[in-house]
Amino acid sequence: MKQLLSILAFVLLGNLAVQAQTNNGPTMSLDVTTIDYGTLEKGGDPIRKFKFVNTGTEPLIIKTAKGSCGCTVPTYPKEPIMPGETNYIEVRYDTQRVGVFTKTVTLTTNETSDTHTLTIKGEVKAPATQEAVPASSGGLQKG
Repeated sequence: MKQLLSILAFVLLGNLAVQAQTNNGPTMSLDVTTIDYGTLEKGGDPIRKFKFVNTGTEPLIIKTAKGSCGCTVPTYPKEPIMPGETNYIEVRYDTQRVGVFTKTVTLTTNETSDTHTLTIKGEVKAPATQEAVPASSGGLQKG
């Protein structure tokens, strides 16, 4: 019986140690990792925000945020995000570029797995063009 209790105590302590290890350090918990702009007109609203919370036990530091091309520009908090705090990664896409797009932003942080990839996608439509209407001849007829 004592041996059985010893084994159960050992298993219980082992589980507690594993849980404590997984909850240490900073942890970026994102609401979503992909934002769909949908279909928008050329020059439409270029900004979307990714919301996140530091669900870890230490301050979260975002070291870098890099867009996959020059048309995707991220803005991120430079100060540490304390445990329990909420903040945003703002992404600006160049909506002057017509067509379907899928772009990424790579975040580097001080977490154990130190990168996150955010994705934006959508389609920018060209403005509708007006058809040219021939000028009126003023009622004159050729004879």
